[in-house]
Amino acid sequence: MIDQDYPRVVIDTNVYISSFLRIGSTPARAVLKAEREAEILVSAAVAAELASKFKHVKFDKYVTHAKRETYLRHILEIATFVEIPVSIRACRDPRDDKFLEVAVHGRADLIVTGDSDLLALHPFQGIAILTPAEYLEQGAGQGGIL
Repeated sequence: MIDQDYPRVVIDTNVYISSFLRIGSTPARAVLKAEREAEILVSAAVAAELASKFKHVKFDKYVTHAKRETYLRHILEIATFVEIPVSIRACRDPRDDKFLEVAVHGRADLIVTGDSDLLALHPFQGIAILTPAEYLEQGAGQGGIL
């Protein structure tokens, strides 16, 4: 676990995928910022989705399976796992509720996503929901306060 003064951040699966496939992109810079300046939160459901998405053969033409596995291991090694004692049903796409669950039960400051279904909920129970570009615009250590 990282120092309590660091913001607690949930990163959407698609942000991770974009960051891995497009080095230097806005999502990649947002993930790097979170790794340096925040505590990244995941749940078992988020980890399972990441693992499933990174196994897709459609990515084989871009990045080897071994490199994707290494990146996934890196994400899961640095992240703090959050238990989800109560389900949350708030997003118009129920597949995205898992990110809200991690954020609420992990006392996150913000969620970083490009997903319009999640972004439409900003803020959710006091938790900022930002695009990767918006997250990058924040100064260091500002957490979810805008």
